[in-house]
Amino acid sequence: MTVVLVHGNPESDAVWGPLVAALGELGRDDVVCLSPPGFGAPLPEGFGATVTEYRDWLIAELEKFDAPVDLVGHDWGGGHVVNVAMARPDLLRSWATDVIGLFDPEYVWHDLAQVWVQPGAGEELVDTMMGGSLSERAERLVGLGFSPEVAEPVAAAQGPEMGRAILALYRSAPRAVLDQFAEGLPEAAKTPGLALSATEDHFVGADAIRRRAAARAGAQFEELEGLGHWWMVQDPAKGAEVLTRFWASIS
Repeated sequence: MTVVLVHGNPESDAVWGPLVAALGELGRDDVVCLSPPGFGAPLPEGFGATVTEYRDWLIAELEKFDAPVDLVGHDWGGGHVVNVAMARPDLLRSWATDVIGLFDPEYVWHDLAQVWVQPGAGEELVDTMMGGSLSERAERLVGLGFSPEVAEPVAAAQGPEMGRAILALYRSAPRAVLDQFAEGLPEAAKTPGLALSATEDHFVGADAIRRRAAARAGAQFEELEGLGHWWMVQDPAKGAEVLTRFWASIS
């Protein structure tokens, strides 16, 4: 069974490197990393980088596999995963996300996102984030909790194109749009799901919000104690253990 990993913002698939290695040590070497357009992959002409377009992009990618997959998403990748689980459960053996709280009506976008959606201020912030030298961008990522080995290849994927994708994606997903998606959250229960909850992740809502959304989606709930938003870099062995245990439970 193939494992498919989908990352988010402001990343490339290099963010999965430590987890892929840890999964390999546990015998899961059938892993594919998919890069959303603009985030380590080119933005196709005519692609608007909206939340719906990213869902449809992921569906199209998963349709290329011969059998349902174990799909895992991080950050916005986790949002795309949940949207696919609601729309096309037939493509999945299981799904896992670390941003299930986005789909609760009480979730409020974090401070950075609230700037990105503002005309002018969003462009200014993105230019700062995506600008500077490779070493400067990598240093900023290390400050967020990346290891230097992961920070450099992720920083290499950053630039104006990723900046455009960031702005378009967040501006396409105000609370009202997320609420429309969230109405279908019980549909995700058609496929076994896992809500990963890193206790020190301050981007994805309070614990109660995460648990409530996970329950509506029929997903198992697993805390990653002491880990933050980039848990797959901080403690990949723990992440691999939790995921393989979940997959074993549905074999």
